[in-house]
Amino acid sequence: MDLTFTHRFAKVNGINIHFAEKTPSFTDNGASRPPPVILFLHGFPELWYTWRHQMAALSSLGYRTIAPDLRGYGDTEAPESADAYTSLHVVGDLIGLIDAVVGGDREKVFVVGHDWGAVIAWHLCLLRPDRVKALVNMSVVFEPWNLKRKPISMFKSFYGDDYYICRFQEYGEIEAEFAKVGTERVLLEMLTYRNPGPILLPKGKSYDDPVSLPSWLTEYDEYGEIEAEFAKVGTERVLLEMLTYRNPGPILLPKGKSYDDPVSLPSWLTEYDVKYYVSKYEKSGFTGPVNYYRNMDRTWEMMGAFSNAQVKVPVKFIIGDQDLTYHIPGTKKYIHDGRFKSHVPLLDEVVVLKGVGHFLHEERPDQISKHIHDYFLTF
Repeated sequence: MDLTFTHRFAKVNGINIHFAEKTPSFTDNGASRPPPVILFLHGFPELWYTWRHQMAALSSLGYRTIAPDLRGYGDTEAPESADAYTSLHVVGDLIGLIDAVVGGDREKVFVVGHDWGAVIAWHLCLLRPDRVKALVNMSVVFEPWNLKRKPISMFKSFYGDDYYICRFQEYGEIEAEFAKVGTERVLLEMLTYRNPGPILLPKGKSYDDPVSLPSWLTEYDEYGEIEAEFAKVGTERVLLEMLTYRNPGPILLPKGKSYDDPVSLPSWLTEYDVKYYVSKYEKSGFTGPVNYYRNMDRTWEMMGAFSNAQVKVPVKFIIGDQDLTYHIPGTKKYIHDGRFKSHVPLLDEVVVLKGVGHFLHEERPDQISKHIHDYFLTF
C-alpha cells in the first residue's frame, strides 16, 4: 500500500491549518467529474497520521482523501487563548478548509470521525448539514444537550476528580505532568489503553508499573498543573501510555507514578509510528489538544440553542466492544434501545466490533476502510 501523502497548508478562520492529502490515480465516475472527497477528523492523542491506512486504501478506490491536524495539533497553528478551542471554532476551521480545498461554498463531502474528531463531526453535521453528504463516526455517540448539568460536573459525578477529563481542566498542570513522564510514555500509555472503564489520572501515580493499567488524571486544582505533570513524565511516555491503553477500567495518572518500565507495543503500533507522534507532540505540546477538554462546558453553553436538535445527516456508527467509551454508564443501553436512533434519525447502521479497543481504525485498518467504502458507495 502506498503510504506517501501530499502535505499542504490553508489559511482559514484566522489560523494556518496543515492537512495531508491523497488523491486517486484514476476516477471511475466520469472524466469530467472530480472524485468524491472524504474528510477525516482525528481524536486525542492523535494527528492526521492516524488515518494513513484509510487514506491510502480509499484513495486507491477513487476517493480524494483529506486529513487535517485539528486546531492546536501537530503542524496546525495553536491559538494561545484557551477559549479558542470550542467546537464552534473547530467547525469554522473545517468549513473554511472545505471551501478552500474542495472549492465552492455548496460542495458536500463525506466525513469520518473518531474520538474528538467524532465529537466535532457531530457538531459539523448539526451546524452545517448542508456541507456533509454522509458520516461514518466512531467511538463517541451523539447525545442531545442536558441543559440541567454541564459535562464536567456530570463526569465528576460518574468518576470523581481523578477522571482524565476532569484533570485536564487544570491549566498547565497536566502539561507539566506529561513533561515529567515524557512524551513517548504518555503516548504509549494512551494508545495502548485497553480498559473499557474510565481513564483516571491520580496525582502521585508511579510509572514503574507495567503499562497494562495506566493512569491519567487527578485532583489538581491549578490551571497548568496537568501540563506540568505531563512535562515531568515526558511527551513520549505520555503518548505511549495513552496509545497502548487496553484496560476496560478508568485511566488513572497518580502523582509520583514511575514510568521506567517498558511499554509493549501492540501489533498495530510500530516504533516508527510512536516516533512520528512523539516528534510532533514534542514540538507542539499538549496544551492545544487538552484545551478541547477545557472548553467542554463552554461549548455546552454556546450550543444550548441546539438542545433536542437532531443530526439529520446519513450516519454509520462503529465502536469496539472493548472501547472505554462503550462502557460509559448508560451508553450501551442508549445505543441499542432506540434513543440514539431517535436523535440521529438517518442512522443507518451501528457496528460493534468484537475484541476491539478505542483505536479501532488503527487496530483493524482494513476492516474499517471496508466499512467506510461500503457505506459511502451507497451515495
